[in-house]
Amino acid sequence: MSHDGIGPRAVMRSVAFLTAGVLAVPALAGCGSEDPAGKPLAGPDIGSADRAKIADGGTLRWAVDAVPDTLNTFQSDADATTTRVAQAVLPSMFRMDERGRAVRNPDYLESAEVVKTEPKQVVLYRINQQAVWSDGREIGAADFAAQWRALSGKDTAYWTARNAGYDRIEKVERGKGNLEVKVTFSRPYADWRSLFTPLYPKEVMGTPDSFNDGARKKLKVTAGPFTVKKVDSKEDEVTLTRNARWWGSPARLSEIVLRAVPRDERVSALAAGTLDLAEIDPAAARHITAAGPQGTGTPLMGPGADGSAADEPHSRAVVRGSDKEVSDEEAADEEVSARGKRSEKAAERVRRQKALSGFEVRKSLEPAHTQLALNGADGPLADERVRRAVARALDRKELAEAVLKPLGLPAEPVGSHLALSGQAAYADNSGALGRQDTKEAQALLADAGWVPGGPVEEKKEKKEEKEKAKEKEGAKEKAGDKAKEGQKAKAEEKAAGAEGKEGKKDGGSGKDAGKKSGDGDGDGTYIVGEDEGHGGRGDDKAPRDSGTDGHLAQEGAGRLKQGGAPGAYAPQGTAAPAKAGTAPVAKNGKALVLRFVLPSGPGSGTLRSVADRISRMLERIGIRSDISQVDDASYFKDHIASGKYDLALYSWPATAFPATDARPIHAKPVPAADGSLNVEQNYTRVGTDQVDQLFDQAIATLDDSEHRELIRKADSRIWAVAGSIPLYQRPQLTAARKDLANAGAFGLRTPVYEDMGFLKKAARGPAGTPGARSAGPSSGS
Repeated sequence: MSHDGIGPRAVMRSVAFLTAGVLAVPALAGCGSEDPAGKPLAGPDIGSADRAKIADGGTLRWAVDAVPDTLNTFQSDADATTTRVAQAVLPSMFRMDERGRAVRNPDYLESAEVVKTEPKQVVLYRINQQAVWSDGREIGAADFAAQWRALSGKDTAYWTARNAGYDRIEKVERGKGNLEVKVTFSRPYADWRSLFTPLYPKEVMGTPDSFNDGARKKLKVTAGPFTVKKVDSKEDEVTLTRNARWWGSPARLSEIVLRAVPRDERVSALAAGTLDLAEIDPAAARHITAAGPQGTGTPLMGPGADGSAADEPHSRAVVRGSDKEVSDEEAADEEVSARGKRSEKAAERVRRQKALSGFEVRKSLEPAHTQLALNGADGPLADERVRRAVARALDRKELAEAVLKPLGLPAEPVGSHLALSGQAAYADNSGALGRQDTKEAQALLADAGWVPGGPVEEKKEKKEEKEKAKEKEGAKEKAGDKAKEGQKAKAEEKAAGAEGKEGKKDGGSGKDAGKKSGDGDGDGTYIVGEDEGHGGRGDDKAPRDSGTDGHLAQEGAGRLKQGGAPGAYAPQGTAAPAKAGTAPVAKNGKALVLRFVLPSGPGSGTLRSVADRISRMLERIGIRSDISQVDDASYFKDHIASGKYDLALYSWPATAFPATDARPIHAKPVPAADGSLNVEQNYTRVGTDQVDQLFDQAIATLDDSEHRELIRKADSRIWAVAGSIPLYQRPQLTAARKDLANAGAFGLRTPVYEDMGFLKKAARGPAGTPGARSAGPSSGS
C-alpha cells in the first residue's frame, strides 16, 4: 500500500452520553424526500467524443506506477496496474457508472437478477450469446463454478487474498442452457453484484497451480476488447493489443502500452514524446498549463531565463587566486561560453514548452478520500473523548479548500466513511460527531483530565541538558557584558576627545550618540516570524499557505525560517508575551503531544501542508503535534499497519459495495489465538460491536432501500467514535494529448477501453482539442 491509496480488495454532543455508552445519532437525511446521496461533486473529464470521430488504429502510451507482479487481481500482490489490465482484457459483469454505482455490463450480461429469496437466495445470470473467450469457447457456467471454488476459502491450496461473498455461495450450476448460470447462496448476500468481476477463465481458476502461478505474468485466454500481448519487466511495459474475437464495439486503438514511469519524471517523458496519457501531481499540472497558448511559457522559464550578456552590464569576470584577475581576453572567452550555454538552455526550454503545449490537464475528483487516522490502540487517543476533541478542533472545510480550491475543483469535505457524494449509500453523517467547535473540543479534553497550562514533569536527561545549556548561556552573557563595558568605556573616551576638539553640537551625551530612533536591540519589540534585514517590508508579507513557492499548498507552510516572509509586527514598545498562543494541556505531569507520521516521497508535499494546518488547529486547543516524515517504503508496513503512530494521513478508495469492502476497515479488532490483535484492515484499532452488527445486517438485507439505511447508520456510528475523520475527495489530474478522446480523469466511472482513441483530423477542434470536449468538472448541481 502507498499513502496515496489502500485497496480494500488486493462517531452526542454530551460527555454524559459518551460515558454512559449511548450514541445520540441524529435523524438520517434519508428520511426526507430528497435523496441524501446527491450527485458527484465532479464528473469525468475525458475529452468525450463520438466513436465516429475517432480514427481507427494508433498506440496509446499510458503511464503507470509499476509493471504488476501478477495479473491475478485476487492475489495479495495485485496492484492498480493489475486492475487496469483486468478491466481491458477480462469480463466484468458489472461496472461503475459516473455516479459510482454498479450497473450491468451489456457486453457480457443480458440480465442478472435475484429470482428467489426463500428458502434461499438464488441469482440467475443470462450471458450475452456472443460472449466468447479469445480461444473461441463460450463464456459459461463452468467458468463461474471454477472461480467460486477457487475463492470460496474451502481449499487452502489456493493463495487467495480475499473470498468475501464467494464464501456465502452454496452452489453454482447451469440453468436451462450453458448461457444461464444459477447461483444459490447459503446465506443472503446483498452485494451479489460484486461477484465474478473480473471473471477469469476456468483455465486459470481450475487448479491451485494455475491459480497461483499461471496468471502472474501472462493471460493466455482473455475476453475483453484487448488481450495481453506482452509483459516486459526489463522495459517496464505491458502491451495490450486488440482482441480479434471481441464481439462488442471494436476497439479504436490498435494497442495500449502501459509504461512504468515515476511520477516525478512524467513531465519530462511527456515533453520527450514517450507518453500520451499520465496521471500527474499539481506541480506538473502547472507546468503543462503554463506551456499552453494562454501562458506564453514564462512561468516555466523564470526571470531572466532568456537574458543575454547585454542584459547584464554588471557581470564580472571570475577571479582566480587571491591577487590575480583574469585577463580581458580570457574574460571575453568565458562570457562567450556562458552566453552559448544560456542560449542552449533557452532553446531547450522553448522546445520543451512547444512539446508540452500539445497536452492539456484533465481534472476531476478521484474515487478515493483522504482521512485523518487516529490510533486508538493506546496512549491519549485510546480515550474516545480525546479523539473527539481532536475531531472537533478540525475545520474540514478549510482543509478541503486548501487542497482543491487552487486546482479549480469543488472543495467540499467528505461526509461519509463508506461512500462518496453521488453513490447510492452516501449521506453526510458528520453531524453524529458535530461541527468544528473549539470550546467543545476544550471541554472534552478537560473532562478527560487534560488541563491547560498544567505542570509538566521533565525527563531527567532533558532537565540536565537544559541546566547545562543555561550555564553555557550564562557564561556567554557574562563574557558579552564585559565586552560591552569595554566598548562603552572606549566610546566614552572617544566622545570626550571629540567634544574637546569640536565642542558640543547638541545636548546628547556620548553614550547615546549614533543611536537611531527605533533601532533597538529587540528588548522592547515582539515580532512574530521576524526576518533579519526586513527593512521596511512589513506590508509585503506573503500569507501563510499562500502558495507563493509555486506548490499547490505551500509545503511546510507556516514554519518560520531565515530568509522567509516576515511576520506580523507589534507596535514599538510592546512587550513579548510570556506564552504565545494557547497553553499546552497536560495530565499527570505530561503534556499532550501526538506523533503525526507522514510519508516523505515525491508528491507528499500536499500531505505535509495538510498536516501543518491540522497541527495549527490542534494547537488552539492545547494539543501539540510531533510531525515526522518517513520513507515511503516503510510508511505503511512499519508505521500504519504496525500501529506506531498517533495521527496519520492516508486514503481509501471508493467502492459500490461498502457492506463487503468497508467492513474490514472498520471492524472491531479481536484478540488472535497467539495473543496479538487481529485488526484486519482497521489500522486505527477503533471499532464497536454496534458497527459490526449493522454491517452484518446490511450484508444480509436484500431490500436496496433498507440496505442503504443500514449502511448510513453504520457510518453515523463510525463518525461518533472518531477513529478516522474523512477530509476531502482526492484530486485527479491527468495530462492527456489534446487529440486523445475518451480518456483522462475518469472520476467515479470505470474506463471504457474500446472507446479510447485519437481524433480524426477533421474532428479536431482548435489546437487539436476534441471537437466535443466534455464540460469538465462540475459542482454536481
